[in-house]
Amino acid sequence: MAKNVRVRFAPSPTGPLHIGGVRTALFNYLFAKKHGGDFILRIEDTDQNRYVEGAEQYIINALNWCGMPFDEGVGKEGNFGPYRQSERKHIYKQYADQLITSGNAYYAFDTAEELDYHRKDHEAKGKTFIYNWHNRLKLNNSLSLSAEDVQAKLEAGQDYVIRFKSPQDQTLHLTDIIRGDIKIDSSVLDDKVLFKSDGMPTYHLANIVDDHLMQITHVIRGEEWLPSLALHYQLYQALDWETPEFAHLPLILKPTGKGKLSKRDGDKLGFPVFPLEWTDPKTQETSRGYKEDGYFPEAMVNFLAFLGWNPGTEQEIFSMEELIQAFDLNRVNKSGARFDPDKIKWFNHHYMQQQSNEALAIAFQQERSELAEIDINFIAIVIELIKERATFVSDFWDLSHFFFIAPETYDDKAVKKAFKEGTSDILNEVITQMDPIEDFTVETLQNTIKGWITSNNIGFGKVMMPLRLALVGALQGPDVFDIIFMIGKQESIKRIKNAINTISI
Repeated sequence: MAKNVRVRFAPSPTGPLHIGGVRTALFNYLFAKKHGGDFILRIEDTDQNRYVEGAEQYIINALNWCGMPFDEGVGKEGNFGPYRQSERKHIYKQYADQLITSGNAYYAFDTAEELDYHRKDHEAKGKTFIYNWHNRLKLNNSLSLSAEDVQAKLEAGQDYVIRFKSPQDQTLHLTDIIRGDIKIDSSVLDDKVLFKSDGMPTYHLANIVDDHLMQITHVIRGEEWLPSLALHYQLYQALDWETPEFAHLPLILKPTGKGKLSKRDGDKLGFPVFPLEWTDPKTQETSRGYKEDGYFPEAMVNFLAFLGWNPGTEQEIFSMEELIQAFDLNRVNKSGARFDPDKIKWFNHHYMQQQSNEALAIAFQQERSELAEIDINFIAIVIELIKERATFVSDFWDLSHFFFIAPETYDDKAVKKAFKEGTSDILNEVITQMDPIEDFTVETLQNTIKGWITSNNIGFGKVMMPLRLALVGALQGPDVFDIIFMIGKQESIKRIKNAINTISI
């Protein structure tokens, strides 16, 4: 690509960033980095009625947590700011005026009541009201009024909007990187409002002007913007600007594969749809986040990359650097991508195994008050023994609590399975074998206990099951000799004696 690639992620600060928005940001980020380009964050906050306090910072925090820092944007001013649309209000009117001058747009003075009347009148006749070529000359606008009347209305300060003059009977040829060539009959398009009566641009005008002035080369956005593509193409042509390349990403679907993923789906099925936890400033309702639920950012990024894209190989585990090298918009699918909550857990399990035991030990210690006084190195060794069975740090306690505290109860089913007549005698003999060992290592323990079992021709299960139950309180956990070594000789003997005295058959 000859031009310096510049892409933008342009969310509205109307609440927390949905997982679909994170995926859009990710694909923009990967594309920019693949081509040595710039990833820009633009905050589209022209709709002040829907503005939510804290949402802008949330978006920035979410991108940073995911490992997708933007190159330019709010707080990282480049040469194309400001990066909040609300701070660019003074820019847009001149381009709306330019479109009127060139005949590509017009003033419309229709009141809300007049438009409502036309809609209801059409509904009564079984039709849909569309403001465009077939009726605009009959409506209250600068195309149907004399120049004098228009001037008088403007000078009197009458409310107006500026509408785009959509052409009649033209076939528009549009191109999308993902969807290929698209043909649209211009006659079915309405004359969209570009500039509102409150002096603010609509999304369509502001979006085009900002993309042009910020020298955006590729617009990578969600499928929901596909219906706007025809208008945006026409606006570029009408303003005599070079059109960027467009790519519309497929929808992220519910786990059932039917319909767009929503927060309600997450609430119903028990998984987050936001990267970070969010508390609504008005209702104080808190929504779960992937970070707080114990997911690693690498797992979420790896998972999201596969929602609508595939590398064309069997490889599933990708670092961010590998994703950047492999990413290609031509390998993004047109059809929707099903959100699979179990698959992101699979990714998280993988990334759990890649974490250092020391880092996991710190996270585990911070999560459980019982570990506050425990040596971090001891916790790290425990984690090495159990992390293969864990998906989240929050799983560690169930998998390892017996390393830190003695069992107070014993699982009923396990007792019935492990404790038989003569079991207490066997466990007493285990103590007798264990107590004199001076070189107390896992290997010495194994050799001593297993040697005794073999030489006395005792079934291994008759010894190892009740021994595990005595140490753990259940038939779970890593190798018994690892447990004995970790908790130490005296603690192990104490637990075995307690089981002998407590469990009755």
